[in-house]
Amino acid sequence: MLAGGYSWRLFFYVEAAFAAALLILAFLFVEETTYKRPEPTTESLAPSVNESEEKIQGATQMENVAPVVLPERKSFFKTLKPWSSVDPDAQFFVTMFRSFTYFLVPAVFWVISSFGIYIGLGALAFNYTFPLKITAPPYNWSETSSGLIAVGTAVGYFLALPFTSSSDRLAAFYTRRNGGIREAEMRLGVMLPAMLIAPAGLVLYGFTAQRDLHWIGYFAGVAMDQFGSYFYFTFTLAYAVDSYYANTSEMLIAMNLGKQAISFGMSLYLLDWILANGYAVVIAGIFGGVLLANNMALLIFMIFGKRIRRWTSQSWLGRLHTRSATRGMTH
Repeated sequence: MLAGGYSWRLFFYVEAAFAAALLILAFLFVEETTYKRPEPTTESLAPSVNESEEKIQGATQMENVAPVVLPERKSFFKTLKPWSSVDPDAQFFVTMFRSFTYFLVPAVFWVISSFGIYIGLGALAFNYTFPLKITAPPYNWSETSSGLIAVGTAVGYFLALPFTSSSDRLAAFYTRRNGGIREAEMRLGVMLPAMLIAPAGLVLYGFTAQRDLHWIGYFAGVAMDQFGSYFYFTFTLAYAVDSYYANTSEMLIAMNLGKQAISFGMSLYLLDWILANGYAVVIAGIFGGVLLANNMALLIFMIFGKRIRRWTSQSWLGRLHTRSATRGMTH
């Protein structure tokens, strides 16, 4: 906007407009979930039987189970209420402490590292380096066109959107084969292609920048990286929630804190690293290697995830969360 001759105030007007639109959409469509949902109740009744029936049936007990009573579904207008009830059983200081303990849970830390690395690469590294390269020779694009790298991100996400339900479909398939028993690892198989596509995108972007190759290489590299990020943003989080569905709100707090710290650390000295070592070494080599190592943790969780979950449940951390679980506090 500044390069195009517009006032700096316009930037803040646009930001305020998007923020207001987001606030309105969140109010209308994001339901408040921090309330204590009533658990379904059942009643077991043992009816009396006469002596003749006892003799015939050998004193067999018959159990009559009442139908499950489900809570009433809230109407759309009730979901717009901007406040919820206070849970008197919630422990204030324990809730804060629990959030930090999630950094020690392997599946949760994998989510944190995935979000932090992809944000540090996509939202920061690409946006830092592309304007510097594309406005200089041999490209000589105008400064007003230097933000078009966002098109690569849009293309990557657009190509990934059709696979949004693939994880759930794969998990449902394996659940049927497993006699109706769902395991968290059943959804992870769809991430195997993305495991390699995203690091390959960084290699392509890094060498395009290092050797001043055709500008399409920048967009292809970003699209490949962001295509993979969609899988890791969506399905690592779903896997963590499937694995540890109690105290979900505290887990999300830990994820948000951790991903911001990692993304900040990766971008703080990015330009200094590139000036000292070059685009190929930093983006294709270092960042690509870090991303590949993070992505290949997928294989660890696919093979050993169930044993890891069993181990964490039996550790002191699992016992802490068992004593203070708030499973009924979210959907």
